Amino acid sequence: MQPPRPAAVNNRRTSRLPRGARRLQLLRAAQDVFVAQGFHAAAMDDIADRAGVSKPVLYQHFPGKRELYLALLEEHVSELADRVAQAMGGTDDNRARVDGAVGAYFDFIDAEGEAFRLVFESDLRNDPDVRAIVDRGTGACVEAIAEVIAADTGLDPERALLLASGLTGLSETSARWWLPRKGTVSRDEAVALVTALAWRGISGFPRVE
Repeated sequence: MQPPRPAAVNNRRTSRLPRGARRLQLLRAAQDVFVAQGFHAAAMDDIADRAGVSKPVLYQHFPGKRELYLALLEEHVSELADRVAQAMGGTDDNRARVDGAVGAYFDFIDAEGEAFRLVFESDLRNDPDVRAIVDRGTGACVEAIAEVIAADTGLDPERALLLASGLTGLSETSARWWLPRKGTVSRDEAVALVTALAWRGISGFPRVE
């Protein structure tokens, strides 16, 4: 795990914030702690200190550590699904769609804060609620891609979902492999290479006119 990022606040208790702003502050602090320590090693005291608030303030917004984790997970799973949906809906060019889907995973995994570790490398994956949130997010990504594949190729839903699952799996695995090596391969080159690999396969399916 990476060490926590420098705290955005000092050790003094912060002034009163609007509820929405305070919640966001607490989520960002929790993300830093969970990414650095994992769920099981993290403590609410650590998160409160990171946010510069008292523990009672933290409990006013989240009843426990698990609820904090689930809220973060929902946020970031939705973010990835939105990125993929935008890639599918932003153009009618299918190669550009593939490039956009691959790029969505690379950008999500390369984003500041390493939130992807909560989604793909969680030490709480056996928790049924965590698994359900991750599966729901993965399903949304796969379904967004599968709808386009089915519409353009005439494949039945199950086969379109299979191909879409292959593309998301390729994108995730490639992006996670690339991240510690991005000093030797740029983001754009990496996305282009993975897109070329995926497009050679997907483009082989005849389009429905």
